[in-house]
Amino acid sequence: MCGIAGWIDWGRDLTGQKSVLEAMGRTLANRGPDAEGFWYSRHAAFAHRRLIVVDPKGGAQPMIRQCGERQFVLVYNGELYNTPELRRDLEALGYTFRGHSDTEVLLVAYIQWGEDCVERLNGIFAFAVWEEAERKLFMARDRLGVKPLFYNVRNDHLIFGSELKALLVHPEIHPEINAEGLAEVLIMSPGRTPGHGVFRDIDEVKPGYCLRFDQGGMHMRRYWKLQSLPHEDDLETTVGKVRALFKDTVERQLVADVPVCTLLSGGIDSSAITAYAAFAFNDSRQGPIHTYSIDYVDNERYFKPSLYQPNSDTQWVNRVAEHLGTVHHSFYIDTPELVDSLAMAVRARDLPGMADVDSSLYLFCRAIKQDATVALSGECADEIFGGYPWFHKKEALNDASFPWVHMIDERMSLLEPEIMNMIRPKEYLSRRYQETLDDVPYLPGETTLEARVRELLYLTINWFMATLLDRKDRMSMALGLEVRVPFCDHRLMEYVWNIPWAMKNTGGIEKGIFRRAMAGVVPEEVLSRRKSPYPKTHNPAYTEAVRSWLEQILNDPASPLLRFINVARVKELLSASGASFTRPWYGQLMTGPQLFAYLIQLDIWLREYKVSVC
Repeated sequence: MCGIAGWIDWGRDLTGQKSVLEAMGRTLANRGPDAEGFWYSRHAAFAHRRLIVVDPKGGAQPMIRQCGERQFVLVYNGELYNTPELRRDLEALGYTFRGHSDTEVLLVAYIQWGEDCVERLNGIFAFAVWEEAERKLFMARDRLGVKPLFYNVRNDHLIFGSELKALLVHPEIHPEINAEGLAEVLIMSPGRTPGHGVFRDIDEVKPGYCLRFDQGGMHMRRYWKLQSLPHEDDLETTVGKVRALFKDTVERQLVADVPVCTLLSGGIDSSAITAYAAFAFNDSRQGPIHTYSIDYVDNERYFKPSLYQPNSDTQWVNRVAEHLGTVHHSFYIDTPELVDSLAMAVRARDLPGMADVDSSLYLFCRAIKQDATVALSGECADEIFGGYPWFHKKEALNDASFPWVHMIDERMSLLEPEIMNMIRPKEYLSRRYQETLDDVPYLPGETTLEARVRELLYLTINWFMATLLDRKDRMSMALGLEVRVPFCDHRLMEYVWNIPWAMKNTGGIEKGIFRRAMAGVVPEEVLSRRKSPYPKTHNPAYTEAVRSWLEQILNDPASPLLRFINVARVKELLSASGASFTRPWYGQLMTGPQLFAYLIQLDIWLREYKVSVC
């Protein structure tokens, strides 16, 4: 994994702009702590920061290849999991390779197949290729948006980068937000509208899209989308295909020239990944795989079961680790460092985010990075198999809104009336919701229930899953840790998308088809464990710490936050310790303490990024 940045400009000589590219590259140093590289021509310039995972000697970037009179230059962030097959195909066509990196295979694939190469790739990626002779830039992002790719385009230039911070140091881009940007951080956040960069004139390449930029302008193309097709396999065939696809996916994602581990919560998703990883390690005689779990100091003392978090992870983690013979590492976070890391989480994401759900992951990744460079994680299983509570609650099926956005009226009461009039929260929510529904690939002949569940799946994949992938990429790459997500394999996604809802829930339990597919792979008791999300702290000391911090902000006349919120209403909320937000206002984990922490992060972001409203 790496960080990439670049600048295409028809109106100036970029060989004289090295200081700008170097500054852009420096912002991405955490994504690529092992090496840096630059390439310049008159109208194009690239910066690259490298995290070495495969082929330390042969994978340096920007990578340049000459083919006759044509020169191709590549910068790339990601991993290709079908590198061996692509290499064999290209060697059969007469190409030779200097090393064994997927970077070189990707560049040669582009040389051979041009823009259509993206349809042959299995992996997570964001990359840019410059053709010097043609004066053409091509950029693409993976099908499910695991790797980020932001850009700013005007008539005569295109500037891009892996993270917002890389663009914001460019002298022609300013940290400004308009009414839409405000709506994103005050209404949609910690989610974000697909393709929206929040800052004015910054966009993100959407998952499954690619673009070409030349002197004729920019041309965007969608190269992948889920297709709804009749599912013709019976139950046992479906179970077998899910098992085979998942096993193949995990095994492909273990390839690396650096230490690999898994994140283990004791749930079905992480346990299944760990099981296949452990089997593969044993077969190849690499020794036991290392696994990592996270919890909080004193959490067992304060934990209270809820609809969204029915039990804690500790006993389940220990059971799976013992069953599979892993070398397990339990990491515990204490309240002071969790609070202190809220600011680091903002800097990693370049936006206010999931509060302590982000900062705890940042600390977790920091601990893992001491031993490993690559980790496999269980994100996205609930999105594709329908594991979240809202897939199984009548009110969510009947509610014409995002099912993870709650308590909208209560949240709106915290905003200044002038801001409310500017962003029109409910109208903005409704517009974004309807835009997504308009893109749903319905299956003719579906029942009303099946069509509605398909809508919820599509909404969740395009919005909620994107939020979790953003979180995982930014928090992990801020520490130079590459996290791979097997459930985001597009082959698995395409197959599971078309499994009928009743079959997905076979046995009368959420994700029943996956549980059945993992029978004999993970311990029997894990197969029946109810879903429990990423753990959060239940320590009242955390609530008091963020309440006190937010109170200081409210009493600071220099705080930029005060312009946007109803200070009196927020103070009322503080005095009641957030009692009116005892159920989640976003997702499953974000209640009153996380609302306080989100407002803190918003203040940090406004101050440190010097955000102005235009």
